[in-house]
Amino acid sequence: MIRKARIGDVKDIQKLLTSFASRGEMLSRSLSELYDCLRDFYVVEEEGKVLGVSALHIIWEDLAEVRSVAVSEEAGRRGIGSQVVGACLEEARALGLKRIFCLTYKPDFFAKFGFSIVDKSELPHKVWGDCIKCVKFPDCDEIAMILDL
Repeated sequence: MIRKARIGDVKDIQKLLTSFASRGEMLSRSLSELYDCLRDFYVVEEEGKVLGVSALHIIWEDLAEVRSVAVSEEAGRRGIGSQVVGACLEEARALGLKRIFCLTYKPDFFAKFGFSIVDKSELPHKVWGDCIKCVKFPDCDEIAMILDL
């Protein structure tokens, strides 16, 4: 079942994100950050367990980011990542956003949704607020991608 995240999901979301962050595949998120942006998140839940997450974070009137896409190891290859990203894209369209970007190590996954690789310099400076917290900053090796809606 895909749905908007709830307060009771925050610790499970953090645990899932931390498993990927510990391998350097995404930014870790503190509990405080997750509570602050809880409304951004979608989860896929099965039998009371959060199997996948993704967030749509609005940056400006015409720009949002799809971020924190993670699927538990045991639930991989079941389309859960596509479900949560699809939910973010639906919401972005419903809100009237014009563009969505992502920073990723999995460009082929996002290309299936129509995202195209762009140079990071094409993204506005406002998007780099979280990057300062990253251990890889300023030598980020993620790939920037954008989707025009």
